[in-house]
Amino acid sequence: MEAGCSFDQHNIEIHENRRCWEKKPVLREVYAGFHRQILQSLGHDLDGPTVELGSGLGQIKQVIPDCITTDVSPNSWLDQTENAYQLSFADDSVANLILFDVWHHLRYPGTALAELRRVLRPGGRLVIFDPCMSLLGLAVYGLCHHEPLGLRDPIAWTAPVNFTANKADYYAAASNAWRTFCKSSGADLTCWERVQTKRFAALSYVACGGFRAPQLYPSALLPFLQRLDAALDYWPMLFATRLLVTLQKIA
Repeated sequence: MEAGCSFDQHNIEIHENRRCWEKKPVLREVYAGFHRQILQSLGHDLDGPTVELGSGLGQIKQVIPDCITTDVSPNSWLDQTENAYQLSFADDSVANLILFDVWHHLRYPGTALAELRRVLRPGGRLVIFDPCMSLLGLAVYGLCHHEPLGLRDPIAWTAPVNFTANKADYYAAASNAWRTFCKSSGADLTCWERVQTKRFAALSYVACGGFRAPQLYPSALLPFLQRLDAALDYWPMLFATRLLVTLQKIA
């Protein structure tokens, strides 16, 4: 979630999600699969910490124990508080940055990207995991999700001169990562190497209802849904609902 949104509302949502998380073992297993994909995308040959921004429940530590978990709101299970537009880390000090469901909350992604690049070491990696807009993705996020798609709204790449990081308002456009990295959006990525772009069907996630909707299949069917996901991944334009992008900082 973007730094600067209503901290009170953000914390309410986090605690609601925590209650759902504790009741849904399938959701926990699906997220563990997402986190394993992220782990495989990290750079492992650089000194420096791995940091997640917008960690929410901080559950990535189940897969990446040494990850520093952060969010705009403090919570006892997180390591520290961070603002994506104004990080506390020193220049060239971080080996990996992870943004899980954060990119689509950045009203000024280019401004945030410049700050992320500042703290990453040369060769450091930025891993972005966000919604993807296939035919299925459009239906899922357009009809069943509380956040707007923002398909026709222009992406404001850089913040205005009077922008203040700690006063950024709440923003959401679920299609923004897909538009930035899979479509021609005018994004300036000249200081980055695109390491990979992967799209996942993640039907097992969609049908488990996420944090807000009811689970549509019995837990015993999760292995079958995961095998189905692997097959549907071959048709990303039809079925992809999740996008993983790995960028590497060019020295």
